[in-house]
Amino acid sequence: MQLAAAQLSAHLHKGLRSLYTLHGDEPLLIQEAADAIRAAARAQGYTERTVHTVAGAHFDWSEVLAAGGSLSLFAERQIVEVRIPSGKPGKDGSAALQQLAQSAQGNDSTLTLVLLPRLDKMTRGGAWFGALEGCGVTIQVDPVERSALPQWIAQRLAQQGQRVVAGEEGQRTLQFFADRVEGNLLAAHQEIQKLALLHPAGELGFEQIESAVLNVARYDVFKLSEAVLAGQAARVQRMLDGLQAEGEAEVLVHYTLAEDIRALKRVKDAMGQGRPLPVALREQRVWGLKERLFERVLPRLSATALDNLLHAAHVVDGIVKGLKQPGWPTDGWQALQRLAMQLCTECGAQQGARPRGTIAA
Repeated sequence: MQLAAAQLSAHLHKGLRSLYTLHGDEPLLIQEAADAIRAAARAQGYTERTVHTVAGAHFDWSEVLAAGGSLSLFAERQIVEVRIPSGKPGKDGSAALQQLAQSAQGNDSTLTLVLLPRLDKMTRGGAWFGALEGCGVTIQVDPVERSALPQWIAQRLAQQGQRVVAGEEGQRTLQFFADRVEGNLLAAHQEIQKLALLHPAGELGFEQIESAVLNVARYDVFKLSEAVLAGQAARVQRMLDGLQAEGEAEVLVHYTLAEDIRALKRVKDAMGQGRPLPVALREQRVWGLKERLFERVLPRLSATALDNLLHAAHVVDGIVKGLKQPGWPTDGWQALQRLAMQLCTECGAQQGARPRGTIAA
């Protein structure tokens, strides 16, 4: 059965199942969910724990299968933990996981915990994952999106008896906090814990958070794409600065921006040929959050604006590969900033700082 991460605590209070599978790419939340399951298991007499990390194609799955059937002389119940960092158990692993899932049914002496990274739809449709889901509990641990991060921070502060001031000032403080820890939830958790050490329970002002919370934000090009399409100019500037500081490849950033422009152009052209927007989006394989962003921005994007963006993307492609273009910065990152802000503005952002080192279009 599938279980939402938010429902885990209530589920554990009702009783343990013999098989749990956690999958997701957020280490902090995976760790906390696994810790909650282990703590509930220890409280019910699962005193022994073995950990098996699947590494390489020649992993010996017989050890895992044998572990489920063997207890030490001093333990009545045990936890068998299987970690698959790659998310790909292989042919032997697939058979072993299916066998493990079957043997878990009705087994009250062994609790099996399987830890996986984020899995795509095809992998989740595999026989081995279907067996884990059918015979136990699977929990997809999703990351905290940027829009939900301020509220997540507030909840974590409340757990340690702290809060920001009420009203608009408090919301600005939470937004500032979120800007400093975006994309790095484990570090965000550590910064929140640091506030508990530095200040007593109660209300925290902006100055206290500003002086204590380090800038530990981490960005990736996929989140940059979402910020640009959402028209969040200030956030886009921060992300570009962060990606540059982290040594991200200019060509990868350009590819992400250019691919968005090309996708917007293809969908717009399809709409011009009479296809409804939902149909055009499906044909271009635009899903999820990006689908919602496309639905918002496409009606306001003219064909001329998209042609100009496509030409700009072609120009910047040459710049990041060392070519010079009249009227454009020679520095690749400055050219990327100009392209990103041009797209950001067309997607609806009318405010925000102009990228440094650029000229008005």
